[in-house]
Amino acid sequence: MHAATLTEKFQIGIPKAFRDDLGLKAGQQFVFVAKGDAIIMIPRRDISAVRGMFKGANTDNVRDRTQEPG
Repeated sequence: MHAATLTEKFQIGIPKAFRDDLGLKAGQQFVFVAKGDAIIMIPRRDISAVRGMFKGANTDNVRDRTQEPG
């Protein structure tokens, strides 16, 4: 388990083990999501990074927005 301290300027350092494991870089942006008492920090990715993510996905039974549910 790793710990970090929130500074007086409300900054916090990410432990090196996490930076290395996740490939985080200086200047990278993050999105923060509150989940109960926890804060989830998600690296913001370039849209090109998701290209091909859904390749081979089953698109059968996908409802068009103009169709009525059911």
